[in-house]
Amino acid sequence: MPGVTVKDIDQHVLTKTMAAFLQKSGKVAVPEVAVYVKTAKFKETAPTDDDWFFIRCASIMRHLYLRSPSGVAAFTKIYGGRMRNGVHPSKYCRSSEGCIRKALQALEAAHMVEKHPEGGRKLTSLGQRDLDRIANKIVAKQRQATAPVSMIITT
Repeated sequence: MPGVTVKDIDQHVLTKTMAAFLQKSGKVAVPEVAVYVKTAKFKETAPTDDDWFFIRCASIMRHLYLRSPSGVAAFTKIYGGRMRNGVHPSKYCRSSEGCIRKALQALEAAHMVEKHPEGGRKLTSLGQRDLDRIANKIVAKQRQATAPVSMIITT
């Protein structure tokens, strides 16, 4: 069976599964301000999902897997969006740097991300291994769900 990487998996499924893994493992510590902080200045309210910090950490890890090294400024562009100023035309606005920095620091404390000598951050071998392992589990579940009944029952 050929190896499966993060590039072969649907990004939404991978992000949700990785967020559940980060939450279950207990390695990533959620900062206290995560309860009421907005993720960008163009947002009206804070995230309503309780697991938003783990989802953001998983998304950052996926982006670092695909394009490494990346810094906080690059992630503010990735998570940016349209700022609607009432009746004024919408304009692009970057996201908040604080929540991205806190997520990167939490991933560094879990030894999944490290600073790159030339700037930015990159995945460690532990972080890359966890992402690849979760990608393989997702593919195994999908193959098992789509397998014919005759393949599952063997005597």
